[in-house]
Amino acid sequence: MSALAVVAPARRRSWTLVAGLVLVGAVVLVAVISLVWLPYAPADTTGTRLEGPSLAHWIGTDKLGRDLATQLMSGARIALLVGLSSVAVGAVIGITVGLVAAFAESWLDDSISAALDVVIAFPVLLLAMLIVAAQGASLGSVIVAIGLAMSAVVARLTRVLTKRVLGEQYVTAARTSGTRWPGIVARHILPNIWPTLSVNLALQFGVAVLAEASLSYLGLGAPPPNASWGRLLQEAQGTVVTAPLGAIAPGIALIMLVIGVNFIADGLRDVADPARKGRR
Repeated sequence: MSALAVVAPARRRSWTLVAGLVLVGAVVLVAVISLVWLPYAPADTTGTRLEGPSLAHWIGTDKLGRDLATQLMSGARIALLVGLSSVAVGAVIGITVGLVAAFAESWLDDSISAALDVVIAFPVLLLAMLIVAAQGASLGSVIVAIGLAMSAVVARLTRVLTKRVLGEQYVTAARTSGTRWPGIVARHILPNIWPTLSVNLALQFGVAVLAEASLSYLGLGAPPPNASWGRLLQEAQGTVVTAPLGAIAPGIALIMLVIGVNFIADGLRDVADPARKGRR
């Protein structure tokens, strides 16, 4: 393989990472702006119903007369909040359980691994639906439900990675020298497993955003006045022919964020495994 053939794919992947940062950065910028300024109040229904794009309403209005640009900007904030918070919940629970399983006796390790396999067998959305239905629809319950549902995947990956690191000679040397387990975890385990975990958590962020949108579409997401992109899609399905922007706009926003996060995850994977650049 020539040097040019190796450089060209690497350059394409760098542009993929840049594209991901641009897409996610645009959503983050909109969400930050929505914290300090919105074209209209989120509950303002003074606009003409199903109005097309105009200077007063850049993207138009929905069937209730609310400004769609305002709803999309508020929805960006909800999507990022749910995505980041759900990943944080899943990471804390998953990493803790994974570390416990990796350090535990074989019988406890096998029991935890079997339980994780059972949980992973259920789709994230299905588990989240069950948890939200039991707790009631709210922004907090959505975050907890999605975080709990994805924690099993994080836990299994953490267990596998930790087991691999525990077999290394430097860990054996640390244990022989009398280093306690908390020190081994902080100095050797987490720094070595974090690059791979960060890629998985980036992918889980996209899963969380899609799960939140799906729950909101089904009426199990954050209730109004929270402007979820999923709820905007659900409200626009009856007028998709007469006013297609009501469905197209939140759909594009959702696709931008998820694809952008996946691009970033792919770039992080290359950083975590430089040898992978030459293999693709």
